[in-house]
Amino acid sequence: MAIDLSQVPAKPGVYLFKASGDRIIYVGKAKNLKNRLRSYFQGSSKLDVRKASMVGEIKDFSYIVTGNELEAWILEANLIKQYKPKFNIVLRDDKNYPYLKVTVTEEWPRVEVVRKITKDGNLYFGPYIPAQAMWEALGFIRRNFLIRTCGHLLDKPMKPCIQYQMKRCYAPCARKIGIKEYMKMVNDIILFLKGEKKGLLERLEKKMRRYSGEMRYEEAAQVRDSIGRLRKAFESQKIIAPELGDLDIVGFFKDKNEGSGDASINILFIRNGMMIGAKDFFIDDQLNSGDTEIMRSFIELFYSKEILPASTILLNTMPADKASLRTWLKSRKELRVMFEIPHEGKKLELLEMANENARLHFGAKRKAHSEEFMDKMGIRFNLQKPPRSIGAFDVSTLFGSESVGALIWWERGEFRKEHYRHVRIKWVEGMDDYSMMYETIVRAFRNLGGNVPDLIVIDGGTGQLEIARRALRDSGIDTDILSVAKKPDRAFLVDGGIVDLEDRNGSSLLLKKVRDEVHRFVITFHRKLRDKRLTESLLEKIPGIGKKRRLELLRHFGSIENIRKAAPEEIAKIKGFNAIISGTIIEHLKERNSE
Repeated sequence: MAIDLSQVPAKPGVYLFKASGDRIIYVGKAKNLKNRLRSYFQGSSKLDVRKASMVGEIKDFSYIVTGNELEAWILEANLIKQYKPKFNIVLRDDKNYPYLKVTVTEEWPRVEVVRKITKDGNLYFGPYIPAQAMWEALGFIRRNFLIRTCGHLLDKPMKPCIQYQMKRCYAPCARKIGIKEYMKMVNDIILFLKGEKKGLLERLEKKMRRYSGEMRYEEAAQVRDSIGRLRKAFESQKIIAPELGDLDIVGFFKDKNEGSGDASINILFIRNGMMIGAKDFFIDDQLNSGDTEIMRSFIELFYSKEILPASTILLNTMPADKASLRTWLKSRKELRVMFEIPHEGKKLELLEMANENARLHFGAKRKAHSEEFMDKMGIRFNLQKPPRSIGAFDVSTLFGSESVGALIWWERGEFRKEHYRHVRIKWVEGMDDYSMMYETIVRAFRNLGGNVPDLIVIDGGTGQLEIARRALRDSGIDTDILSVAKKPDRAFLVDGGIVDLEDRNGSSLLLKKVRDEVHRFVITFHRKLRDKRLTESLLEKIPGIGKKRRLELLRHFGSIENIRKAAPEEIAKIKGFNAIISGTIIEHLKERNSE
């Protein structure tokens, strides 16, 4: 391919390499776009084997000029997340992690779960990974501090809801508690979330003695019980070292003898000296970029999500471009972020623990889905080649209603959700599983940008297998295919063979895992569509409730069940509603519930 670089400016920006079909295979940033692109195309003879292989796939390129290098950093991370190019380091986990938010900017603060952090003056605690610890903390807060859970403005008193009657809230909405006493409770919650055991317990013990001295024995007993529960809660928290404050600890492992660029990362989250979470990542680095570049890419991609970095990040490999990376992190946190390689003490112990976790994670990935494992799988199922990637299809319908199909994708030990696809059946009327499977396969591959898995798994028997083969032929796709049926679990091969999957062989377990994942995915989508239709039809039958009011109800309450549980006054407060409409809604839904 002849590349003309004459029009490329010598300015900072981001460049995109494209393969056939305009598919983006690499995104990079540069201080000087002209010089960086020249290093690929005019100095291609000096490239290593992996980069030369990438350049061989390039059919076209484009670039975006930015005002400065920091803007290029931000744009590069966003484009990598959007396109997930083949030759970039990509984090498969694209979820934002949960935080607990204390809304201290409100007159009557509350605690809520959020996955997006905004610079709004409120307090955020997290990230909690996995989320179980967060739900436990939130449950403890709501059981013991009785803070409000509603999102009402509370600018004027109103009748308390059922939470007050159930003794789960002090009802600030009805001013059953004064603002001073309420804010003391909010401050106790903040101390609890910070893990400041001594200060919180001392304050509660002082409060208990005051109640006792005033002969308010029942209230003193309640505080005493809260102290006991708090002591147990603090015992369950993983206190590492209070003096460490906030740390993100990035453990790293790469097999130097293996020759590939693959690596494993384990990140530990320490907040206020407590370990609140940990997360593993497997890094697939096709360009074998080197440890410093892997670390740079990981930090850039990980912190480009809705996550606040700690003030200090511990690691054993300094990232490339660390000065620019620190500037970029500071722009996100608005505080200085330091990289540190510890050499002694508790910090070193924690980093070594993260490194060991990364090593174990790497070994588990390699063992479960090694080259030898996939080679044996290819032989067992009579495939053209060992499958490195597997796509699976399934369909779902209920009497021909809201019929859907789905594709999921597994590759190198993990499900790749960027390749998942939903299909709402349009070509087929009624209940025809075979035609729905045909439509799902044809339409899904039209939307995959030329990506084709090494093996396709169909949920079903020989009939589904044959219709899937026809769909592939009509789509011009040549790849291995088999179907997996249940009761008993068995695989049907294209040559007519049948393989028993009840033997707990590793490849049998993998195929069943893939089949179960696509079944879960398609059923979830089907239920979502079906529930939406049923919900809308229920509300449509209520006199005086048009489309605008239906949407407002669902936006406010989230579900029919929540509307049923709502107090009439709560519905009446919604814009466009009143007491008469509220009563009609409650009465109608109660009648429908009793049918």
